[in-house]
Amino acid sequence: MIYKAIIFDLGKVLVHFDFKRVYQRLESICPHAATEIPRVLSTTGLAQRFESGQIEPAEFIAEITRALSLDVQPDEFCEMFNCIFTETLVPESLLETLAARYRVILLSNTNAIHFPWIQQTYPLLRHFHDLVLSYEVQAMKPHPDIYRAAIGRAGCRPEECFYTDDIAEFVEGARALGIDAVQFENAEQLERELRTRGIL
Repeated sequence: MIYKAIIFDLGKVLVHFDFKRVYQRLESICPHAATEIPRVLSTTGLAQRFESGQIEPAEFIAEITRALSLDVQPDEFCEMFNCIFTETLVPESLLETLAARYRVILLSNTNAIHFPWIQQTYPLLRHFHDLVLSYEVQAMKPHPDIYRAAIGRAGCRPEECFYTDDIAEFVEGARALGIDAVQFENAEQLERELRTRGIL
């Protein structure tokens, strides 16, 4: 098989994140314990609506502020919300090498607060030729529409795409459409998968 496009998930593949970090920050400005915040938010459907582009950042912030009884300004909330992201997980040199030979696509369930901040903060994203973001295409993995969008941006057949994601369900979603996909474990494992296929 000749590969033409390499598709990456973002969170916990390129950049690590941990939502506990924001829950701990929010605990100091709301009546809920950090451990209770995810339970409260799970009943609102806010995350899914925001990441599928159904609501804008201002509405998301207003709704989450009400749900958690927060006393916070929008800019302060965004700073807290973005604190979940930490270290990068793959070397930038790998992306640079791939981008010189293949079309490199980002495929991410993300939102209009997180992604602009990530793009400004992590230089490794400059190597991507195109971005397929759930809030822009209004579909979230594992819905087939978001994979179809990625295939369209890749400009080749599904089987000519290689994809990696840390979530097994999302890997299966890609495979169902004919994409060669593997679950991400770490950078070394990914490089082995790429070498096995002759991509590196």
